[in-house]
Amino acid sequence: MNVDGDFSPLHEYLESEDVDGYLIDDDASDPDQRYVSGFDAPDAYQTLVTSDGVTLLVSGLEYGRAVKEAGADTVTRLSEYDHRSLLEEYGPYEGRIRTIAAFLEDEGVESVAVPAGFPTGTADGLRNQGVSVTVEPEGIVEDVRATKTEWEIERVRATQRANEASMASAEELLASAEVDDGVLYHEGEPLTSERVKREIEITLLGHGCSLDDTIVACGADGADPHDRGSGPLEAGELVVIDIFPRDKETKYFADMTRTFVRGDPSEEMRRRYDVTREAYEAALEAIEPGVTGADVHDAACDVIEAAGYDTLRSDPSAETGFIHSTGHGVGLAIHEQPSLSPSGGELEAGHVVTVEPGLYDPEVGGVRIEDLVVVTEDGYENLTEYPVSIEPEPTAGR
Repeated sequence: MNVDGDFSPLHEYLESEDVDGYLIDDDASDPDQRYVSGFDAPDAYQTLVTSDGVTLLVSGLEYGRAVKEAGADTVTRLSEYDHRSLLEEYGPYEGRIRTIAAFLEDEGVESVAVPAGFPTGTADGLRNQGVSVTVEPEGIVEDVRATKTEWEIERVRATQRANEASMASAEELLASAEVDDGVLYHEGEPLTSERVKREIEITLLGHGCSLDDTIVACGADGADPHDRGSGPLEAGELVVIDIFPRDKETKYFADMTRTFVRGDPSEEMRRRYDVTREAYEAALEAIEPGVTGADVHDAACDVIEAAGYDTLRSDPSAETGFIHSTGHGVGLAIHEQPSLSPSGGELEAGHVVTVEPGLYDPEVGGVRIEDLVVVTEDGYENLTEYPVSIEPEPTAGR
């Protein structure tokens, strides 16, 4: 994987701080490691960024694959530094540290900057070997990751297509469910949150994606934005379905939420849905390069407050109403920069963000509508093609 990101801010930082290189010590589950190295491995490896380029230090087991797949300029094996002998002589910790130190010395690196989450054991060990280690405090790599290349945008778009297929499978279950004594039934059994989640997961696997968890929350459960939901789904109640899968090959996430009612929603449910949709549309219309994430969040809050509901902007202690930010960045992490929130900075072309206002009250339930968009040179492009409707409909004809 080679996203061809712009690492000039990192190089400028190294030069300004008079540091020889930037070192990451982690496995590919760390988004910064995956992004900078362009490599996917389950065990920790080292990525070094210098003025000469990007170099990986990997095990012999991963060497051949790294040479073929990684986006690095060069790949080095642990064995080139007599790694096994160092382990036998000094033990697993000290031997590993001495191997990394030898690698850095070979690269002419005496000082490194590291991310805030860099392992303390590795940092202290390298310092004991005479390497200067300082933390890069601003999260420069995460900021670089926030601006997506066209290649990355297409990866996110593909994951969102899989997401839409899984949402359709969930909506189909709701639309086709029978109602008995206020409870939804599917094939003679109560239709539960767990059953809908299983259908979502099966659909995602068929599209090369997976997720650790998802949200199918009915009634009062949906009034807690991160309640995963459980148990039978009820007719006439709001059902929040929030799906955030990751492509198993590219590792790029997507995110989408829809809220449905199977049956007859109350007048207040419909009103809250309509207000949330208006806030979602206002936030979308506010998105363009140069505006801030705070501006977009304000656009959503304006609509919700004008309708008479609380937001955290109008009441920081509010427990009902709009009780979260309007959106967040999505990429190799499900939550990354930029932020559509009171502290959100300036949006740039290439930023990929969710737009997801909501309204919550245990007495009524929760409503959230969420799309995934990319900021363009003259506005935004919605990467989500799924319809917005409170009433679940059969999806076979779509």
